[in-house]
Amino acid sequence: MKSILKITTLLTAFIILGCGGDEKQDKQEKIQLKKQKTTKKIEVKKEVKASKTIDLTNKGVGPISSVTLTTDINQTQVSHGKEIFNKMCTACHRLGKKFIGPPPNGILKRRTPEWIMNMILEPEQMVQNDPLARKLLMEFNGSPMANQSLTKDEARDVLEYFRTLN
Repeated sequence: MKSILKITTLLTAFIILGCGGDEKQDKQEKIQLKKQKTTKKIEVKKEVKASKTIDLTNKGVGPISSVTLTTDINQTQVSHGKEIFNKMCTACHRLGKKFIGPPPNGILKRRTPEWIMNMILEPEQMVQNDPLARKLLMEFNGSPMANQSLTKDEARDVLEYFRTLN
């Protein structure tokens, strides 16, 4: 009986000592864990797609260095530009939706007129020398824009047509 009492007392003592502990140490461990959680914040930067990037300062690389747009839209140029676009560009570009290339809608809200005309006239040179054109190429699965060998006047007419697209 005495040995059962001794064993019970010893077990009770071990349980009390085992369950108890240094509260300060427990608090310090919890604080340390909280610090680890808060110091390991990872910044995630969302990169804007090239097609959504707004750059109204870049004129691109090519023969066009200056374009003056009037407040009035030249309907003759629009009509001719629309005809050229429908004949030469719709294999890759669709109005209002992504296709092989980006849609032209609202392009003048994101690019300068010079950049647009240089891209139409010299797509190869633009992709080689313009970072934004390179990013567009990558965004659209590496499908390069075909050089349609348009004249400056034809490219200007297409630009005027683009002015009517929102």
